[in-house]
Amino acid sequence: MHEDFERCVRAVQSKDSRFDGWFFTAVLTTRIYCRPGCPAHPPKPQNMSFYPSAAAAQQAGFRACKRCRPDASPGSPQWNERADLVARAMRLIADGVVDRDGVPGLAARLGYSTRQVERQLLAELGAGPLALARAQRAQTARLLIETSALPMGDVAFAAGFSSIRTFNDTVREVFALTPSELRVRTGRQRTAATPDVSGTLSLRLPYRTPLCPDNLFGHLAATAVPGVEEWRGGAYRRTLRLPYGHGIVALRPEAGHIGCRLSLTDWRDLSHAISRCRWLLDLDADPVAVDGLLREDPLLAPYVDKSPGRRVPRTVDGAEFAVRVVLGQQVSTAAARTLAGRLVAAHGEPVADPGGGPTHLFPSPWALTSLAPERLAMPRTRRATLTGLVEALTEGGLDLDVGSDWDKARGQLAALPGFGPWSVEAVAMRALGDPDAFLPTDLGVRLAAGSLGLPVTPAALVRRSAAWRPWRAYAVQHLWATGDHAINSIPSEEN
Repeated sequence: MHEDFERCVRAVQSKDSRFDGWFFTAVLTTRIYCRPGCPAHPPKPQNMSFYPSAAAAQQAGFRACKRCRPDASPGSPQWNERADLVARAMRLIADGVVDRDGVPGLAARLGYSTRQVERQLLAELGAGPLALARAQRAQTARLLIETSALPMGDVAFAAGFSSIRTFNDTVREVFALTPSELRVRTGRQRTAATPDVSGTLSLRLPYRTPLCPDNLFGHLAATAVPGVEEWRGGAYRRTLRLPYGHGIVALRPEAGHIGCRLSLTDWRDLSHAISRCRWLLDLDADPVAVDGLLREDPLLAPYVDKSPGRRVPRTVDGAEFAVRVVLGQQVSTAAARTLAGRLVAAHGEPVADPGGGPTHLFPSPWALTSLAPERLAMPRTRRATLTGLVEALTEGGLDLDVGSDWDKARGQLAALPGFGPWSVEAVAMRALGDPDAFLPTDLGVRLAAGSLGLPVTPAALVRRSAAWRPWRAYAVQHLWATGDHAINSIPSEEN
């Protein structure tokens, strides 16, 4: 979009926040870059230049606007809508892969050469993987500087910088302020209660409006696994398995943002945890585009108008969700929760929750290799499905992470015994994040289709759903909302 000069100018002049994250506006006279929705007076068009990423603007010598904080805007929805090399790379960079494994590690995860990854990112985003990761480190550093009392040395290494000097130089270059000056601007000074290794951080997660929290938090609360997840005090809380340790997050729908409270055992996991929370709640979606297309169907239009901005509830761990799909095959939501809770109690890693809630991490695939299938209260065929899935995750190269190849993962899942179309598409929708995943055999979808006058046979419903592409996963959310089920509403009382 950044190449459409006239369209970008109109978005900036109207201060249209819907385009935040789509492109960045660089002001040639002041040498700053802003988000399209910046509240400052728009510059003259001849003084504007547009970039596809914050990293590209930084490389061109522009610094971040102190008023609109362009680094804090929602991510581009393109990276969650596409499954090509660039989109997969951007999801992995946001997940912190470059900080942990370097560019060679990113390329290995993608199955391409380092040169090919760098070339395609530079062509589309105006910056390579190192520059994109650097921009993310700067954002994480600003977040920690302004919202915590951590010593600057801890902030530097928690944000992913390799040295204090690099941290100081980057912050000064990107924000035109030293780290200490950034902290003084917020009035937050170091206190005696400053954590050293672990701690809790409260922040706001931005999103594009509108957002309908009902099915998003309702689904997570209704399917919560005992010991791992809970709904308490108006917030969804769960444990997180992270690269350097573990964490516990509380997510709460609030006016204009999602309140996020993170407790981490290692601050280096911050950017990864934030990325997983955004992925879980589908916060980088473009609801205007989704609702606009679905509203063209006269059968769906009343439901879109009633609840605009529905998101797809996802997962923080693709492997975890695939295991939960197997446990939930052909049983009720309550029975699936019971089975999952027993699995967690037997094989999950215990954690301490400062808030006195969740008690375990969901078992990793490697922890489940010691599982005795005969001890599970499931039919023998489903036990075989679970053990086959665990083997594929640990030894068969099955990748269900945010940077996975959607088509390849679908093919690998379909080849496993016991994985039919419903299971494959459920994983594609909520673990892989494919916005066009569709569940024509799902009971709730078929009941909704019948009540709306849509075809109920899977083949006919698939043909009818072509009008909803590429947003069929969002159409499923509206179809589910026609029924009376706990997943469609936020709990009115604490669970």
